[in-house]
Amino acid sequence: MFRHAIAGSALLVALARPASAAAADAPPGASSCSGCHAPSAAVQTPVPRLVGRSAAEIVTAAQAFRTGQRQATVMDRIAKGFSESEIAAIAAWYAAQND
Repeated sequence: MFRHAIAGSALLVALARPASAAAADAPPGASSCSGCHAPSAAVQTPVPRLVGRSAAEIVTAAQAFRTGQRQATVMDRIAKGFSESEIAAIAAWYAAQND
């Protein structure tokens, strides 16, 4: 019975997710961005939002943080933790998101 409850709960969660979220799950690492970069315009934060920016803009910023061309308190260290392909995947995913 317990397994059926878990399976039923998982199905409800999957059905409750919007089709766009189910079709385009975030790539590895993207969820760590939302800790500082608000996913919604309704959330007020001094950190720039990534949603709605072009993938090229996000990649350029991440590369500038990695090389030290762009100063930061934390983002420079975070950007160094991602490979070029991970940055590209995260940037493409955020660029494709809507509010």
